[in-house]
Amino acid sequence: MPVPDPGFTPDDLPDGRIFLAGTFREGRGTEIESRFPADGSLNRVMREAGEQDVADAIAAARKAQQDHAWRDLLAHQRADYLYRIAHGLAANADRIAYIQSRDTGKTLKETRALAMSAAGTFRYFAAALETMEEAITPSRGPWMTLSRFEPIGLVAAITPWNSPIASDAQKVAPALAAGNAVILKPASWSPLVGLEFARIVAEAGLPPGLLSVLPGGGQSVGDRLVNDPAIGRISFTGGTKVGHAIASNAAKRLIPVSLELGGKSPTIVLPDADLDQALAGILYGMFSSSGQSCIAGSRLFIHRSLYHDFLERLVAATRALKVGHPFDPQTQVAPLIHPDHVANVDRWVDIARAEGGRVLAGGHRPKGASWDDGYYYLPTIIDKVTNEAAICREEVFGPVLVAMPFDTEEDVIRMANDSQYGLACGVWTRDVTRALAIGRAITAGTVWINTYKQFSISTPFGADKESGAGREKGLDGLRTYMRQKSYYMDTSHHVIPWANAG
Repeated sequence: MPVPDPGFTPDDLPDGRIFLAGTFREGRGTEIESRFPADGSLNRVMREAGEQDVADAIAAARKAQQDHAWRDLLAHQRADYLYRIAHGLAANADRIAYIQSRDTGKTLKETRALAMSAAGTFRYFAAALETMEEAITPSRGPWMTLSRFEPIGLVAAITPWNSPIASDAQKVAPALAAGNAVILKPASWSPLVGLEFARIVAEAGLPPGLLSVLPGGGQSVGDRLVNDPAIGRISFTGGTKVGHAIASNAAKRLIPVSLELGGKSPTIVLPDADLDQALAGILYGMFSSSGQSCIAGSRLFIHRSLYHDFLERLVAATRALKVGHPFDPQTQVAPLIHPDHVANVDRWVDIARAEGGRVLAGGHRPKGASWDDGYYYLPTIIDKVTNEAAICREEVFGPVLVAMPFDTEEDVIRMANDSQYGLACGVWTRDVTRALAIGRAITAGTVWINTYKQFSISTPFGADKESGAGREKGLDGLRTYMRQKSYYMDTSHHVIPWANAG
């Protein structure tokens, strides 16, 4: 079947030069590749940022952030830069979508939505900055007491490979709005869309040095950023193991850190659920983005009275999902990011089989010569395991759903909470009061009721337990990039009598 023309060619991809202090230049690190997950073809060979690149970016960021031309801007003047960036993102949404699909394998439909989401994120934080209020607090004496928010200084933003443009915006927009300079480290598996983002930011006129984009590995670039004493805040989205290391390093320097890490999120189908609605939501919540999502509803708990019939419907619907090329508008499940990741997903399915799991759908790569060069994996459903099985404990980060029955609400709440993670949860029921009670009982940063994977930039997003710390989005997501400072100003001309002055 011919692949639809996306309207762009590989010649439209960024050339692979890193973005350092307002200019594009060759990185001084090791060579890395970006490949198209649909067929393994080469996107770009480039050099990641090197040690000196990181040092140069930090020096330029310090200078730019402390420059009065930036530091003294009023809120509405800083907001104007964010509005311009938002306009550039929206105007280039189709181009961004193509680059991100080539970089990550996501469908064009999804990557275009992510580009528009990034534009909306910049608009939101521009508006939030313009309307953000500071407080005159109640005084306990003849003083005026003020609470104000000021920039931290330099922010290191480390983003994942699965949804880079949206993750980039959720960190860079509030950090710039707060008056900081930002050094963005995209993942080495998806380096190109961050460089396109840099081009748009530069064209918006942001002063050089306030943003550098340094693609590269965690050890080569990330470690240097995290450990540099000039960095005043770290925002990281990625794996839990790396998150622990970053938090430990940040603690040694007593600097704030935001962590959005792994998940093994439960989805609960109660006996009174609208089963058509639940079926559609579970499919989307698990298999959209090919399951490469920290919030994927990868543990499915179905009430025993529904278990057999509902699972049968779910398996049939999963087998019917369209696996295909990311440029095909009919594709629902696109390729995974990298051949190493395909192998890891397959390894977890083998572990589940060894634990007694029954594979009801998928469980392997698509068969046939037309699939051999791409990084595809069929959407997979497994049952006949307990909540203690490794496949239920560890994050697979791929299209693998585990189904289990439950008998009582007490049982399902216990099983849902019996996890190292606490990122998200889904509840399907017609009884909203019941759903809210279950949501309160489950440890998770986000609870979806009769829906899944829906977001608003104005609503804080975060996690508990091993899934992370801190919040992004909303007004809290802006203030997290600021320092709060208190002021006391005498209003009485009163001389403090302690020293008998006067």
